[in-house]
Amino acid sequence: MFSILAGKLEVIMKRLHGHGRLDERLVDDALRELRLALLEADVNYRVVKDFIAAIRPRALSQEVLDSVTPGQHVAWILHQEMVRLLGSESEPIRWGGMPPVAILLAGLQGSGKTTTAGKLASMLKGQRKRVLLVAADVYRPAAVEQLRALATQIGVECVGGEGDPVAICAEAVARSRRDVFDAVILDTAGRLHVDAEMMDELARIADAVSPRERLLVVDGMSGQDAVRTAQEFHTRLQLTGVILTKLDGDARGGAALSVRAVTGAPIKFVGVGEKLGDLEPFHPDRIASRILGLGDVLTLVEKAHAQADLDRSAAIQRKLKRGELNLMDFLEQLRQLKKMGSLDQLVSMIPGASKLGLSGASLDDRELARTEAIILSMTGEERAKPAVMNGSRRKRIARGSGTSVQDVNRLLREFEAMQKMMKRMGGARIGRRVPLGRLN
Repeated sequence: MFSILAGKLEVIMKRLHGHGRLDERLVDDALRELRLALLEADVNYRVVKDFIAAIRPRALSQEVLDSVTPGQHVAWILHQEMVRLLGSESEPIRWGGMPPVAILLAGLQGSGKTTTAGKLASMLKGQRKRVLLVAADVYRPAAVEQLRALATQIGVECVGGEGDPVAICAEAVARSRRDVFDAVILDTAGRLHVDAEMMDELARIADAVSPRERLLVVDGMSGQDAVRTAQEFHTRLQLTGVILTKLDGDARGGAALSVRAVTGAPIKFVGVGEKLGDLEPFHPDRIASRILGLGDVLTLVEKAHAQADLDRSAAIQRKLKRGELNLMDFLEQLRQLKKMGSLDQLVSMIPGASKLGLSGASLDDRELARTEAIILSMTGEERAKPAVMNGSRRKRIARGSGTSVQDVNRLLREFEAMQKMMKRMGGARIGRRVPLGRLN
């Protein structure tokens, strides 16, 4: 997410770190590079102009403290201005008033509306909301079947699929009131903003159901095209928010940094993967921190808590203290890690990850899959007692996992080293506070 932009901003900050104070020439040089980086990231040029204009006087002001470097000072200003640009505060679904909350999803074809409807339903169900999905896309082949399949997977009800989309949505909202649903999510057909007939249909749906939330689903990788689309839909629909999809593949960040400033509609959620759980609330301060390479520890902790099996974690802690961790436990931990998302996503949330070298091939998701395949090719005895593994067993495991004996040996060596380290640590509990001085 935003890796190209983040990399360029890191280079700019490094250049400032080598200077003892900020002067006008140094600031102008840095802002020129920043302007180019933002434009190359496909940020709207007016947004870039206003952003640079807001930073320059603050960077040259006397508010810099003696205890911080020029690079730290500019990074602090950049973070504050980027948070302001992204919307300052997160804006969740508005739950006030009588239920249900009608949530209208609109957007272009291919923006990921139907998948996003399923992700949003899954998120709300996890919050103990009773959700009704409505298949109002009667034009795209298999759109209705796709939404019904998602509803079955999530365990929520799905209605609609045939007839006039306006009538489908109106009937679904009426039913959701009678049956006391908390939320009704309307998955409308994809449409171009220049298609007057389809835009009129969308306006009639909105008039018929008076949705509390009118959310535009936008492909985050479309850059300034996403901003132009959002402007047109906002004019016709009066959007209450935007959902940016495919941010896991967006290395630039143009749409995220432009859409709020141009339309005034807040970004409410972001799609960060293909799984149903890969929809996150949009937190401007956290996204700004990720872009500036400062990490996002809060989201990382929230993901860990959401996937944690507290009883199993306590059992593993006891095993650690006794030095009895085995490959069965290691496999469980790998699976918990995979549920949290891709390694690239997780590493991007660690402050200073790029400086520590925690990126690239050394943290490849394929390596995790290979490790899992090796462990799954072992017998229960071998996972519980790795010491029993001889040469013939290692060859069998390599054949069964589609790897080499060297791969199996490497895993066993790394696991043995980890066991020794844990014993030396005395089973120290994960999360125990460590004095900051020890991290230097």
